Amino acid sequence: MSLATGPQGPLRVGNASGFYGDRFSAWREMLDGGELDVLTGDYLAELTMLILGRDRMRDPDLGYAKTFLRQLEGCLGTALDRGVRIVTNAGGLNPAGLAAAVRSLAERLGLHVDVGYVEGDALQRPDALTANAYLGAFGIAACLDAGADVVVTGRVTDASLTVGPAIARFGWRHDDLDALAGATVAGHLIECGAQVTGGNFSFFTELPDGGRRPGFPIAELHPDGSSVITKHGGTGGAVTVETVTAQLLYEVGGPAYLGPDVVTRLDTVRLRQDGPDRVRVSGVRGEAPPDTLKVGVNNLGGFRNSMTFVLCGLDVPAKAALVRAQLTEAVGTEGLEFTLARTDHPDAADTETASALLHVHLRDGDRTRAGRAFSAAAVELALASYPGCTLTTLPGDATPYGVFTAETVPQDAVAHVAVLPDGTRVPIPAPSVKCLEGPPVQHQALTGGPSFHRTRRGALGVLVGARSGDKGGDANLGVWARTDATWAWLRGWLTVARLAELLPETATLTVQRYELPNLRAVNFVIEGLLGAGVAASTRFDPQAKALGELLRARVVDLPADLVADAASEGAP
Repeated sequence: MSLATGPQGPLRVGNASGFYGDRFSAWREMLDGGELDVLTGDYLAELTMLILGRDRMRDPDLGYAKTFLRQLEGCLGTALDRGVRIVTNAGGLNPAGLAAAVRSLAERLGLHVDVGYVEGDALQRPDALTANAYLGAFGIAACLDAGADVVVTGRVTDASLTVGPAIARFGWRHDDLDALAGATVAGHLIECGAQVTGGNFSFFTELPDGGRRPGFPIAELHPDGSSVITKHGGTGGAVTVETVTAQLLYEVGGPAYLGPDVVTRLDTVRLRQDGPDRVRVSGVRGEAPPDTLKVGVNNLGGFRNSMTFVLCGLDVPAKAALVRAQLTEAVGTEGLEFTLARTDHPDAADTETASALLHVHLRDGDRTRAGRAFSAAAVELALASYPGCTLTTLPGDATPYGVFTAETVPQDAVAHVAVLPDGTRVPIPAPSVKCLEGPPVQHQALTGGPSFHRTRRGALGVLVGARSGDKGGDANLGVWARTDATWAWLRGWLTVARLAELLPETATLTVQRYELPNLRAVNFVIEGLLGAGVAASTRFDPQAKALGELLRARVVDLPADLVADAASEGAP
């Protein structure tokens, strides 16, 4: 039975995984917690594709998220009994292999399961470890239309896991752009699991349970593409306009959010509290998709190793300079990188708070040089360097690292195929609607906002929330105001130049700034902050997950009236 012929009403799509390594019990929690039509699991990220690529180098039968099979073993019977369809991108680099493994699992459990899968994302790049196009949702819908109980995909967009079931339920076509855009927003909101229900939330201390164990999310989708974001009753965390805003700002760029099926206008999204733990998402407009698909390419970049020195007490810069000179003389300058973290405090009463950390990284194509030759040279300084010399790391061998790049390929050059449960292969055509040139997007606020004569020094986070993350070598940083009055100040105050003052590492980089007034938010895309991607980055926060919290912790001149209002009213 297809989703279209099942019980009607809102389509309830839950999510039980936001990444490869998420809460193992979430699948069981979501199936036991209440009514669902579809349960999705998102396992893929740029780093994950690299990990799966290395798995497949060791064993060609692998290349998928093995954890999913273990999770499914305990709840496949429950899903089948309750008619809950399962849609996951855990197929990674080998969706056909995972589909076969699911059938074998069902046979061992004495169950009958119809499994469909989507392929065609893998592209031929002889010089690459992995190269995968980000496919859309219509292949998933075709499998569900054919009665699949479980649909396995490779590299589709994260939101497609939700959009596909909505297409199957409501019969949308490629030209139903607003509906597709609305479902894309819903999919983006639940794709990262508990991040939309209070996980990684700036104001976690205001959550009913203090953010201890947020439940996983559900999107209730309607035929027009609008949705309500919610969660099962009795689970932790909360679903509020602010938790939803935080996730909506995560890993996005400008207001035109490109996808393979639709360009979603994030500046049209409207959020409204619709009851306890229910946020209505409406007004989303869609535009025709581009002629190209994004392609994520992972290459092996070489080998790297790291050692960390503890510098305690006085003369920290001089101690760091001595180590730099000694290691440079021992192994050479090429690929050597030093980062001094001034974690020390003056007149400290214990060693830890009196110490700074000197992180030393070496990257090289030669595994020998980056391996024991480097780490042994660092250890040899223990009795021949600065006073109090000690390290937090033991000597070890180098490990390979990957380099991520994003390319594009014409949509009609990719063989997007849905493999139905009976083995029939159904080609999924590229969208026929063409992308139209939209109005120019302003990257910078043009007005200074209202003038506040009285100011008070305080952390920026008193007034604003933030969410940040990685997109290849770039990082995004979304900042939202908690009230209309704060937004009137923030949009004129937080410019690219101001961001450079507060986060000096962004000052030499290209930074794009976008406003999302409906969300009372600005979003910054910081190009090149993460270098060649997460797997290659030696930055202390390699995925930029803490960048927003760093910004919120900066002490600035805040409008005194807004600070007073925030203190008296609390969260809106």
